[in-house]
Amino acid sequence: MEEYESVLCVKPEVHVYRIPPRATNRGYRASEWQLDQPSWSGRLRITAKGQVAYIKLEDRTSGTDTGGELFAQAPVDQFPSTAVESVTDSSRYFVIRIEDGNGRRAFIGIGFGDRGDAFDFNVALQDHFKWVKQQCEFAKQAQNPDEGPKLDLGFKEGQTIKINIANMKKKEGATGTSRARPASTGGLSLLPPPPGSKTSTLTPPSGEQLSVGGSLVQPAVAPGSGTSLGGATVLWPRPKPVTPATTDIWGDFTKSTGASSSQSEPGTGWVQF
Repeated sequence: MEEYESVLCVKPEVHVYRIPPRATNRGYRASEWQLDQPSWSGRLRITAKGQVAYIKLEDRTSGTDTGGELFAQAPVDQFPSTAVESVTDSSRYFVIRIEDGNGRRAFIGIGFGDRGDAFDFNVALQDHFKWVKQQCEFAKQAQNPDEGPKLDLGFKEGQTIKINIANMKKKEGATGTSRARPASTGGLSLLPPPPGSKTSTLTPPSGEQLSVGGSLVQPAVAPGSGTSLGGATVLWPRPKPVTPATTDIWGDFTKSTGASSSQSEPGTGWVQF
């Protein structure tokens, strides 16, 4: 699969200088060049093809913005390296190593009139080789997944975690308390009479009491055989006498527990524990 070429940076103006050979190991100095007499001026483009970046010096009067007549190019396979070096006395000048494709190489100086252009030139190369380094690391991890760093989610010694849960309501009965049920009123519920009706009085039979609101109320009218309600005689129902239990309501339960007959009272229907 053929790799495509991408453009990393384009600068409309760059100057090329002839530089003297470096006699010592010290860095290049732009002050030793004839800065007022550049050897060539044109456009600079930085492109990338695979992992290699190319610094291309092109004629700005021919061609289009995407490319013109090529004056020279410098392939860069590593940065920083001897292919691109900064000078020691300025941030706007660099020394690059150009190649003609036939194995011949030469070192020339380039410079930018604006420091911002020089900064973009340097950053474009740095970003490209950061990407190359990441791609190499990804390839190594794909080949050897076990050698990659493992994520440790365990707690270290003495490490704790705290969780705050807001608006937490205590459940009823969690503390052993419960709401008290309202007491049953029991007896009869006395409702007010409907509008326009005659007021009547209910009188229980002789010797009987009326339970209202859970309390006993004595009859207000003398006992009789009946009670007058709106001109009609209403017989008051008499309660049926309570028949004593003749049999033990617990049945075989008292027998299974081994309780003797002396522990229960005859005729009550309850077992004494």
